Amino acid sequence: MARANLPWLPLFLAISLLYISGAAADKFIEASCKATTYPSVCIESLSAYASAIQQSPRQLTQTALTVSLTRAMSAKTFVAKLVKVKGLKAREYQAIKDCFDEMSDSVERIQKSVRELKYIGKAKGKDFLWHMSNVETWVSAALTDENTCLDGFSGKDMDGRIKNSIRARVTNVAQVTSNALALINQFAAKY
Repeated sequence: MARANLPWLPLFLAISLLYISGAAADKFIEASCKATTYPSVCIESLSAYASAIQQSPRQLTQTALTVSLTRAMSAKTFVAKLVKVKGLKAREYQAIKDCFDEMSDSVERIQKSVRELKYIGKAKGKDFLWHMSNVETWVSAALTDENTCLDGFSGKDMDGRIKNSIRARVTNVAQVTSNALALINQFAAKY
C-alpha cells in the first residue's frame, strides 16, 4: 500500500518546497521593510512580488524601484488629466501644472535609477559605489520632486477634491519612493 503513494512523493515534495520558499521570501520582505519609514506600505507593495524577489537584496531593491516607477507614472497621468479640468481657479491650475512638471521629473529620475541599478550587475569596488551613488542621488531627487508637488497644494484656499485626490496619490508615491530609497541604502551598505 505504501508503494501506491510513492508516485505522489515528488509532487508533494515540490509543493512543500514552494510553500517553504514562499514563506521565506515573505519573511525576507518583512524583515527588509523594517528598515523603511513606511514598513506596512513596503510590505503591501512588495509582497505580490515575493516569488520573484525570493531572498535577493538586489531583486528586492530593483522591485521596490519598479513599484515606485509604476506608481509615479500613474500619478503623473492622473495629474495630467486634472490640468485639463474646466473651471479651475488660477492658483489650482498653476499648482496642478507645477505638480505635473515635478512628477514628470520624478518619473524620469526613477527611470534612470532603474536602468542604473541594472548596470551594477557584477560591478565591484569603485564602479559599484559610483553606480549606487547615482541611484541614491536620483531616487532622493525624485522624492524631493514628489514632496515639492505636494507643497504646491498647501494653504486653506487649496482645500477641496482636487487637492485631496492629488495628495492621496502623490503621498503614496512618495511613501513607496522613500521605502525604495531606504532599501537601496540598505543594499549599498551590505556591498
